[in-house]
Amino acid sequence: MQTMGALLISPALICCFTRGLIRPVSASFLNSPENSSKHVVSRNIGTAAKLIGAGADTVGVAGSGTGIGTVFGSLVIGYARNPSLKQQLFSYAILGFALSKAMGLFCLMVTFHILFTM
Repeated sequence: MQTMGALLISPALICCFTRGLIRPVSASFLNSPENSSKHVVSRNIGTAAKLIGAGADTVGVAGSGTGIGTVFGSLVIGYARNPSLKQQLFSYAILGFALSKAMGLFCLMVTFHILFTM
């Protein structure tokens, strides 16, 4: 009957005692659960904020695509209305394309900066 009582030790107690035997005593006291859980929560909040910021910044890349579509759509409409201004309209369209693309690349650069350097 005594052997049955000895086998009913809870697994939590076994885990607690074996962890204390495997790790040095100084590591057990320095890395208490109170300190490590605060560090993990703080790191998770920082990572979440970083990912939310990067995701919000990527919206600018979608805006760049919309801007490029608007520029070339306006080029087609302008050319349909006045075909004699083809060369001038095309140069304006290329300028608008370059500016819109530059803003999209700037947003992408800021996104990578947020993700990989902060």
